[in-house]
Amino acid sequence: MKRADMNSDAHHVAARVLAALLNYPGAELRAALPDLRVALQSSERALSDESREDVVSLIDTLQDADVLDAEALYVDTFDRGRRTSLHLFEHVHGDSRERGPALIDLQQTYAQQGMFLTADELPDYLPVVLEFAAMQPQHTAREFLAEMAHLLQSIHAALVCQHSPYAAAVAATLDLAGEPVQPPDASARAPAEPAIDDEWREPDAFGGCPATVSHYAPDIRTIQFVRRDATSFAAPKEGLL
Repeated sequence: MKRADMNSDAHHVAARVLAALLNYPGAELRAALPDLRVALQSSERALSDESREDVVSLIDTLQDADVLDAEALYVDTFDRGRRTSLHLFEHVHGDSRERGPALIDLQQTYAQQGMFLTADELPDYLPVVLEFAAMQPQHTAREFLAEMAHLLQSIHAALVCQHSPYAAAVAATLDLAGEPVQPPDASARAPAEPAIDDEWREPDAFGGCPATVSHYAPDIRTIQFVRRDATSFAAPKEGLL
């Protein structure tokens, strides 16, 4: 992915650190973990102390884990259940015909901002979303991420129910959006994953995006995160810092 020059302020650094940590923990990411930890400390103005400390704990967990265990944890967390999928349009459109046009619109939004994805990158992948947010002024990035807060809350709740260390990264993304984390019911158990046919059906639980976000960034095309009567725009990936 090619990318225009980005800002170097705290929200940019924090967004890129989170984007990196939510990627598959391959050799490049593992080698970069010490640098990510240092960079996180420079983003103290973007994240609360609690969020930053929790993300540091995630970095420590990945550093201390056996390579195969870290990779297996990522796959088990994000690739084996739709509730924790990092591809946001799966939560909105499932496998419906609306997902394809939404992905195309989103990719065109990135291109308009000088961000170009490779053939194997999907624009609704949360690390890509965070990279795009890192390209925007802080207030625009915050409002942009807030558009998908209802999706992030759902993913975070599912990760908490799984006792996943990755919940820290999603909670920090909500922090960047200026959205308080909604703690799941302490007595609630993680529900069983639905049958595959049910998983691909567009759920009703993810309605509620504002009708428009075009006033946040007039030069960015709006993207539909929910139904055809609502719009939002979203974001990209690459590099580590």
